[in-house]
Amino acid sequence: MNDRPDENNDTPQVNHYNGPVFNGPVSQGQFAWDNETVTQNQQNNGTPGSVAPGYEALAERVNELLRRLPEAGFGEQDRRDTQEAAEEVLAVIGQEEPVEEGRVRRALTTLRGALAPVATGVAAGATVGAQEWALAAITGLTGL
Repeated sequence: MNDRPDENNDTPQVNHYNGPVFNGPVSQGQFAWDNETVTQNQQNNGTPGSVAPGYEALAERVNELLRRLPEAGFGEQDRRDTQEAAEEVLAVIGQEEPVEEGRVRRALTTLRGALAPVATGVAAGATVGAQEWALAAITGLTGL
């Protein structure tokens, strides 16, 4: 007699799962199921001390920008561009020392550039609140 029922059985095996099934490693996942609507936010501030010395204020300002970004009223593309640019700034200042000043300046320029169309009203659908918020963010980043 065969101990493996699937070897001599032509009937396909069907599995019914009531949630997600992972067949490999999963890291930093965020899931929702059995919902009509869902809003998920994720903030990754890193661990304390993960920012190069001297860049703590910049990291705080960029993390605050990321925290408030979902409520700023940006269009989807503008929000995504700003988030990616802010995460790039954090990645540059979170690397091991020495931090390259040129890379920091370029990352900040990219972030300000992502905010500029919203701040100036050029971005389609930018609300007045989003314009004011983006302008304040650019001003705050310029002083650092």
